[in-house]
This record gives sequence, structure tokens and C-alpha cells, in this order.
Amino acid sequence: MNAGSIGFILISAAFVFLMTPALAFFYGGLARRKNVLNTMMACMFICGVAIVMWILFGFSLSFGTDHGSVIGGLEFLGFNNVSMTESTRGLSIPDACFAVFQMMFAIITPALFTGSVVGRMKFKSLLIFTALWSLVVYYPLAHMVWGGGFLAQIGSVDFAGGNVVHISSGVTGLTLALLLKNRREYHRASYAPHNVPFVVLGAALLWFGWFGFNAGSSLAADGLAVHAFTTTAVSSASALISWMIIDTIMTGKPTIVGSCTGLVVGLVAITPGAGFVPVWASVIIGLLVSPICYFSVILLKKKLKIDDALDAFGCHGIGGIWGGIATGLFAMKELPGGVTSTAQWDGLFFGDYHLFVAQVESIIITIAIAVVGTLICYGITRLFGKLRVSEQDEKIGLDISQHGENAYPTFNGMD
Repeated sequence: MNAGSIGFILISAAFVFLMTPALAFFYGGLARRKNVLNTMMACMFICGVAIVMWILFGFSLSFGTDHGSVIGGLEFLGFNNVSMTESTRGLSIPDACFAVFQMMFAIITPALFTGSVVGRMKFKSLLIFTALWSLVVYYPLAHMVWGGGFLAQIGSVDFAGGNVVHISSGVTGLTLALLLKNRREYHRASYAPHNVPFVVLGAALLWFGWFGFNAGSSLAADGLAVHAFTTTAVSSASALISWMIIDTIMTGKPTIVGSCTGLVVGLVAITPGAGFVPVWASVIIGLLVSPICYFSVILLKKKLKIDDALDAFGCHGIGGIWGGIATGLFAMKELPGGVTSTAQWDGLFFGDYHLFVAQVESIIITIAIAVVGTLICYGITRLFGKLRVSEQDEKIGLDISQHGENAYPTFNGMD
């Protein structure tokens, strides 16, 4: 065991944990005033539920002995047989350190899709759905990608969660938005962010935490971690710049909300390839993801009239898909600077098509799993009652109707 790597991964795990409260601020600022607490609570309750589920059975199902290349075994139920001092995975960190780092991904992933259903989903239903979704979608996907399952066996790669985290949650958000239908006043009322400083705070903390998200996924304090840290910074910075340029072209002025959105989609796009693509490629990935996501959001909202409230699919789903494809284009087995990646093949840009094909296959399979899993979880959750709040509850806001709280009790203006 390596003390430096243990310390690095534990700190990275703390960084990743911070991303969920950061997401609560980011989403909360984008939501309407009457729904801000419900929007933030939709992220924060997962910090409790996901940790308990992970310790009881989530880690075992994700990283236990392979069964059918789809799911893990039950040998780690209740965190039994998880060593605090040794590794059974050939790592320089103990199994428990690996497990708590992965636990943080199990927290933030379902939090991402809550942005698609802001303002119209009952809190009780969201809680039940999230717990079911973790069991039906997240744990199997984590096993198939990182636990030696099917998607790893076909040769696809996902350094820190393009498939497992972003595509799965983005597609789930889109599916839920279609199932729940549009908000009551969609396309008739303004849905401008109610607190832009919250958005900036959330985005800044997400950026901070993402360095642990990606660099920590090297699972050691080594050159690969340095490389992933660098590509993460470069891609997010490039995407911020390109979104700012698009804002200026389309509206005449750069906006802070647009810049924050750009940096986030830049982080999403580099996640699957952070440890596989050269640094120069991360510039291309970041520059291109902003226009891809920007015009995808316009297509969804203005052309297809789909109420993906906070653009969870438009940013995380589309951004994750682009990131997975870009990994198939630009990945290298031997990276500049003496770093060796775990990719079996070079990307299409370097003359080998195998990884690109595997990446496309893995993206299609991930989308299918997320859609089918969401439909299953939605159907089960309906057995406990309607998922959507009443028209009156939606009108007065979910802060009051679902939690009996008011974020701004002295505010008397129109919302």
C-alpha cells in the first residue's frame, strides 16, 4: 500500500462528495424562487440514501464477483470482507479506500437527473424512484464498465464516468421529462434563473470537485492523475470560452450563466477520456462540446418542446455522448509525457477503428439500459401513487407543497 496514494484518493473522494452540494446550488440558482428548496433537497437527500445503500449492498453489486457480465456478487454485503489495509484489485490503495471513492459517484449520478424534473415531481416519488434507479441502472452499469463486466469486455473505456454517470443520468432525465410531461406554464411563463450568484457558486465548486472526480479516477498519486487533472482543466476552460463566444454571437452579450454552463459541459465531455486523450485533444473536445450542447438544448426546448427543466440531458447526456465518441477518436495507448493509459487501442484519429466502434457500441447500450431501467423504475414507483404533483401544488411551488418551507419568507413579489 502507498500512503501517498491513499491520502490522494481520500482527498479526491472528499472533492467528489462536495460536488453534490455544489450541484444543489447550481440547480437551485437556475430554478424558480418557489422551487429552490425542493430543487436543492432533491440533491441533498441522495447524500444520505446513496451512502447507506452503497454500504449495505451497492458496492457489492457494483464490484463483487462477476455474474453474467452484468452484476456483481453479494460477498461485500454490509461492507463485510472489505479490507481496510489490503487490495484485492492490484491497486496501491486498500479496497475500502477504493470503495469510498466509488461511493461518491453513486451519490452524484442520480442527483444529475433531478434537474430534468424540477417543479413537477413529488418528493416522495423522487425518493422511491432514485433508490430503485440506483439498483436497476447505476449498479449494473458501474459493474459493466468498471467491475469487469460486459462493456469493459468489449474493449470500451470510460475513465471517470461518461457512460456510468453522465449518459445514464442525462438519458434518464430526458425519459422522466417525457413521462411527466411539461410544466403547467411551460412556454407561457418565464423560467429565468432566480439566483445567478448561486449558479456561479455551484459551478465553481463543481469545477473544484471535478479535479478529484477525474484525477482521482487514476486510483493512484501518479503521472496518470497529473495528466487527467490537466486535461480536465483544459477542456473546461476551452468550453467556457466557446460558450461565451456563442453567447456573444447569438445574443450580443456574454453571460455568466452561459459561461458557467460552458465550463460544466467541458467537464462532462472530458470525463470519459481524461486519462486516455492527449492534452491538445482536450482543447478540441472542450471547444466543440459547447456548440454541440448549446444547439441540442435549443432543438429539445424550442423545436421538440421537451421540458428538460435544467437541461440535464442537453448538457450531461449530449456532453457525455460527445465525450465518449471523442475518446474513440483521440485516445492513445501511450500518451505524451511518458504516461501509459489502459486503452487497448489507439483512437480513430491515429488510424485504428476498434476503440471507436467499441465506444459507439457502449454508448448505445448505455442509452438502452437507461431508458429501459427508467421505465421499469417509473412503473414500480407509480404503484405508490402519482409521480406528479397536483396543479395547485405546482402553482404554489414545491417548497411549500412538498416541504412546508420558504426560502425567502420576507419576499412578497410575484413569482
